Amino acid sequence: SPCRRPGAQPERAGAAALDHRGAKLNRRRSHSPRGFTLIELLIAIALLGLMALMSWRGIDSMVRTQQQTKARGDALLTLQAALGQWGADLDALVALPYTTPIDWDGQALRMTRRSSAGGDAGALVVAWSQREVAGTTQWLRWQSAPVTTRGDWQRAWDRAAVWARSPGDAERRSEVALVPLAGWQIFYFRGNAWSNPLSSSGTPTAQSVGQASPAAKAQALVPDGIRLQLDLGPNDALAGRLTRDWVNPLNGGGKS
Repeated sequence: SPCRRPGAQPERAGAAALDHRGAKLNRRRSHSPRGFTLIELLIAIALLGLMALMSWRGIDSMVRTQQQTKARGDALLTLQAALGQWGADLDALVALPYTTPIDWDGQALRMTRRSSAGGDAGALVVAWSQREVAGTTQWLRWQSAPVTTRGDWQRAWDRAAVWARSPGDAERRSEVALVPLAGWQIFYFRGNAWSNPLSSSGTPTAQSVGQASPAAKAQALVPDGIRLQLDLGPNDALAGRLTRDWVNPLNGGGKS
């Protein structure tokens, strides 16, 4: 047999061991976790941004819905309070001798009503009208100080007419803006029919009054019913047409 060099066998064994260790090291490296690539990071960031945008739109929609619901609720409460005051004024109508209990001139509705204080507090002159206030057309109510004499009533009645057409600072101090309106109209119920108060059918005739007393003549000016028609603005929390009827309790029935 040929002669072998001393140490040759150990060298092969050492090389084999190194190859085996290198193979294990490579396998370990191949199984070790690797990092994200730039494209993967960009895709992840884009997805997170899209999810955040969708979440923001959802939250914004919820906030807007809550704001609209609150605005509608506040507007409804204000309208209910205004209609409650309207009904209270009509229920308190008083026909004093030589006075006008109610009058519609196409722009304002003036009325004479009892004072809510009762007793000897006197009467009040109240007017309802529509006018632009701070850039918005509003339904307005004006009220005089208590009147106890015919002269006081006449001055308050005339002042209400001035307030409805060209109010000054003194008249504006007694007004209250109630509800934004696009328009409003009044109808009287006489002779079993609704009519414009400015028409002949909307006013009592001399034959119907006859030789009645001054108090009875004043009472005859109060119609059997009054219809209020409000056109609420389309851009407000409440929109559409609202109709409310009032029935003179002295002529039977009740209010509606």
